[in-house]
Amino acid sequence: MSGVVRRMEEVDQRGQGDIGGSARNMGNGGHNQRSHLQFFGQAKKQINDIFKEIGEYVQETDKFVDEIGTSSQEILPADVSAKVKGYKDKVQGIREVIQRKHMKVAFFGRTSNGKSTVINAMLRDKIMPSGIGHTTHCFIQVEGSDSTEACLLTEESDQPKNLGSIKQLAHNLSDQRLKSNSLIRILWPKDKCRLLREDVVFVDSPGIDVDPDLDSWIDQFCLDADVFVLVANAESTLMQTEKNFFHKVSSRLSKPNIFVLQNRWDVSAMEEDVEDVRKQHMERNIEFFVDELKVVDKKTAEDRVFFVSAREALASRLHQDKGTPTPSGVLQDGFQIRLFEFANFENQFEQCISKSAVKTKFEQHTERGKSITSDVRGIMEQAYNTSLQLKTDQEVSRQERGDELEYLVKQLNLLTSEVKDKIKAMVEEVERKVGTALSDEIRRLSLLVEEYDHPFHPDNVTLKHYKKELHAHVEEGLGRNLQARCSAALLQGVETAGTEMTDRLSEILPEETRQVLYNLIPKRDFEIAYRLDCRNLCADFKEDIDFKFSLGPTSLIQRLLGGKSARSALMGTAGSLGRTPNSNQADRSQQDEMLASLLTTFVSLSSRTTLGAVAVAGVLTKAAGWRVIAVSAALYGLLYLYERLTWTSKAKERAFKQQYVEYASSKLKLIVDLTSSNCSHQVQQELSSTFARLCHQADSSKKQLQEDLKQLDVTISQLKDISGKSKSLRNKADWLDGELNTFVENFLKQSSV
Repeated sequence: MSGVVRRMEEVDQRGQGDIGGSARNMGNGGHNQRSHLQFFGQAKKQINDIFKEIGEYVQETDKFVDEIGTSSQEILPADVSAKVKGYKDKVQGIREVIQRKHMKVAFFGRTSNGKSTVINAMLRDKIMPSGIGHTTHCFIQVEGSDSTEACLLTEESDQPKNLGSIKQLAHNLSDQRLKSNSLIRILWPKDKCRLLREDVVFVDSPGIDVDPDLDSWIDQFCLDADVFVLVANAESTLMQTEKNFFHKVSSRLSKPNIFVLQNRWDVSAMEEDVEDVRKQHMERNIEFFVDELKVVDKKTAEDRVFFVSAREALASRLHQDKGTPTPSGVLQDGFQIRLFEFANFENQFEQCISKSAVKTKFEQHTERGKSITSDVRGIMEQAYNTSLQLKTDQEVSRQERGDELEYLVKQLNLLTSEVKDKIKAMVEEVERKVGTALSDEIRRLSLLVEEYDHPFHPDNVTLKHYKKELHAHVEEGLGRNLQARCSAALLQGVETAGTEMTDRLSEILPEETRQVLYNLIPKRDFEIAYRLDCRNLCADFKEDIDFKFSLGPTSLIQRLLGGKSARSALMGTAGSLGRTPNSNQADRSQQDEMLASLLTTFVSLSSRTTLGAVAVAGVLTKAAGWRVIAVSAALYGLLYLYERLTWTSKAKERAFKQQYVEYASSKLKLIVDLTSSNCSHQVQQELSSTFARLCHQADSSKKQLQEDLKQLDVTISQLKDISGKSKSLRNKADWLDGELNTFVENFLKQSSV
């Protein structure tokens, strides 16, 4: 009795009261105590909450990894997305398993040892079929249900059956019994049993001495059991059949939790050497636990063997729950101690199964959770470091691009100013050269006109064609001479200026655009068009090729009037030197009219003073003599005849060309500035066009740099978001790992104490 007394003392130290009170409390299964099974429920709730967080975390990570995959930067390897999706499926599977987890206790023993009665006593109701002989023929699992009505399920059908049919299905004496390896699930209302409320599942089995196929039993029903209860018959010693069964269990499970109930100990009330028998049972059980199975030490083994009477415990509890006294003859002498022993077994069983279930059900999943969070944390750490490095590289690249753009803008402004000054200087130089060359050519215009040797005829039709051809000859000759004197140097200057602009611009543009820049300048010949347009310029030219005697009155008066300036002064036109070029022909017509007027006046005066003229002639005749007068008249006539005879087409052509040279020279002098300006404008336009094309490429490069900066800004922003999100997810993985470590400290390590 020493073992029982020691256990009673332990209970008394926990404040359970006297032996009678303890027996009553323990007899009702600890109904008024705080259940040790809540430890498993708390652990299950916490691990479920943790894995819910892990599931949401992996879901968030999976979405984040997919977003990273769409970015332009290669931050994570291509196979990471598949890994994370695999983790998501694993976490979902773990959550489903954890939610279904319960504490499972399997009852084994030889036939008619009272396994079903033990279960009924623990459930405080006659649920399992029991009786003498071979009663339970198959496996029966009792689990809690939220329903208020009990039912049973079989493997053959999902249709719930009435609980009353269990005798036909599970009793060995029934003709409709199931096979020995079949499983019947009894769904018992949780509100009727505290143990079922705490996720405890009971599995009753046929006698291990009936069916030799123990291996299949173990594989099918025992591998997930948290506690094994061997229900032995106290009237006999531990049998080899029972030992063999648990040897097989131990070979498949590492250190299984085994309790031994020496049932039917109520027969000891009629024995005299009870202590010796008890000691014998205890020694053999401890030897089996410690030396053969090697699952516990000696002290723990002593706490795993209990001497009970399941029949008395069931009867006591049934009547106690009904509020009626237990009939006499049901409880033997010393029943209080046996009830206490049964309650103590339940207490030890609850502690063991709760801690064992926490360890066996959740330890592996906790390690898998830590492995998953560790792997995902590594992925997020990689994403964080890679995105951070890429962000730094992109920021450096952006700084470089920004400096390039700033340098390009400044240098382009300087180059534009330089090119404008250069073009201006070159335009002025071209204007000066062309003006000088054209003035020289105007002074040599007579030579160019003399080179024109087309047939000359004074009639109007031929002369009109002659003038047209002469206009073309002069325009072509002047253009040819100007081109020979100016074009080569000007074109060389334009080409040199274009090359210098290209070289200068290529120095400030990115290297990859330099070859494109040189290809922008087309290989074309630039020609300067002088555009003299002599035909329209000299369209008003009127030749005067009529014969005029050099000593005639008109010629003499013209000689007397002097040159053009003297005649202009005489005509009162000295103040009109600023007339337009179109007024020259009108001046000549006015001069001819004035000469004709003078001659008319002279003749008129001569006719009015005939007497005076006769007098003068007489005076001259008397002074010089007739001979002198006659000779002079003869010479005058001969001179007139000579000039008249020599006034041929050739002479007319010379007079025409001389008049044309004078007229054309005066006209061409008026367009010297216009022509030089026109040529300088062509050069300016050519250089400006070349520089505009070059600047267009510079603008393209500038625009490209600006686009690159915008893209870099977008990329940097994306990388900043990625690094921030990956850091947050990495830290969340650390937090989840901390939660798992807390779970290990609070539950897994506590279950090992």
